[in-house]
Order: sequence, then C-alpha cells, then structure tokens
Amino acid sequence: MWNRSLILKFWLLVIVFAKALAMNSPAYGQIIQTNPQQPELFQERMRQQQEEQIQQTQEKLKETWLRLNLQQPQQQQQQQKIQQQEFTRQRQELIRQQQLRIQQQETRLQQQEFTRQQQLRIQQQQLRQDQQIRQQQELRLEQQRRQQQLRQQNNKL
Repeated sequence: MWNRSLILKFWLLVIVFAKALAMNSPAYGQIIQTNPQQPELFQERMRQQQEEQIQQTQEKLKETWLRLNLQQPQQQQQQQKIQQQEFTRQRQELIRQQQLRIQQQETRLQQQEFTRQQQLRIQQQQLRQDQQIRQQQELRLEQQRRQQQLRQQNNKL
C-alpha cells in the first residue's frame, strides 16, 4: 500500500522531528546557558541561532507534513479519477458492444422475417397454381365425361 517515496518521506519527517525535539529540549539549552567560558553576548547569539534553527526545523517539519498529507490525497484522487475514467470507458465499450449485438440480432430477425414472408408468398403462389391445375384437371375430366356420355347416347341412337 505504501510506496517507497512515501516511506522515505515519512522517515525523513521522523528524523527532522527528532532533531527538532532534541534541539528544543531543556538539556540542550542548559548546555549553552551553563557554559561559563562563553561571554554573555555570544551566548545570546547562540540562543537566537538555536531558536531560528528550531523555528526553521519546525516550519520544514510542518511543510513536509502538509506536503505529505496534501499530496497523498491528491494522488489518490487522481488515481481514483483515472480508475473511474477507465471504468467508464470500459462500461461505454461494453454498452457499445451490446448495442452492436442487439442491432445484429435485429438485422438477423428482420432477414428471417423477410425470408419467412417470401416463403409464405411462394407457398401461397404454389397453392394457387395447384388449385388452378386441379380445377383445370377437373374441368377436363368433366368435359371428358360429357363427351363420353354424348358418345354413349349417340351410340345408343
């Protein structure tokens, strides 16, 4: 979960914090204050430098802490945004593929319906032709019967 740069920043922060605590401790200040060999002015200058260093260290510590706490959420937000964009892209691609499949299926269904309609028309046409042929055959048969009857009657006469 933690990347190396974050761990490194954390340990740098700990080191800076430890240094600031050591400089800010009463024992450190007592060494400067209780050293009888240093003149009073020099001690005052040392004390001011120490305070400046402590203040600078604290400011650096604060900056580092802020940078770590502000950068990490920004990086997480960016990563989440990228992941969300990728998820959205994948979802849109999936929707596009589904729509394409639906269109293909509709096209197949339309083709099947067209084919069915054509077959139905052909069947109806065949039926009509068959009926016409049957009617013609029946008419011929009827004519043949009449002719035969007429012959028989003529033969009887």
